[in-house]
Amino acid sequence: MTKRTAAKYKIDRRMGENIWGRGKSPVNKREYGPGQHGQRRKGKMSDFGTQLRAKQKLKGYYGDVTEKQFKRIYAEAARVKGDTGENLIGLLERRLDAVVYRAKFVPTIFAARQFVNHGHVTVNGKRVNIASYRVKEGDVVAIRDRSKQMALVLEAVASAERDVPDYLDADHSKMTVTFVRTPSLGDVPYPVQMEPNLVVEYYAKN
Repeated sequence: MTKRTAAKYKIDRRMGENIWGRGKSPVNKREYGPGQHGQRRKGKMSDFGTQLRAKQKLKGYYGDVTEKQFKRIYAEAARVKGDTGENLIGLLERRLDAVVYRAKFVPTIFAARQFVNHGHVTVNGKRVNIASYRVKEGDVVAIRDRSKQMALVLEAVASAERDVPDYLDADHSKMTVTFVRTPSLGDVPYPVQMEPNLVVEYYAKN
């Protein structure tokens, strides 16, 4: 199981952006960075710094996945035909925890990872407890019967904070979601601008 190395709101503060678009984010009150010198750290960022920030933001958004895991996903995106940045987004959105989060079965990507790890989810009728499991087009992800009435799930489904994107077909009455197609960058409802092209530049140079 991948450990969350930083509290989710610390990630927001470090990035200086409300990367999940949540109402409770401290960035809504303070846009400057954490620490006693946070307000003074507003100098012009180098190209390397900009690329690193783009990578950390994308990595953080998907539950702060480890560098080793993220680099492996990038390497796979680079091997596949087409635009590497678009491929990277597609692979990240095919993670099972990302699908569970996008379907609004849980309130946060971190909750999605834990939810999957604890065995509450099936893919095509089979229990899967690996958050990084990669779904395919046409796969049906469902919440197990014994987990459908969990307060966490009912509150998330009822929340108006997010909409389910159109590359997923969610049925909240049955607590199922079908992965219709792999999305491109423009399809993904990020609350902030993600720049996978800068992530590609970062790995190309490092």
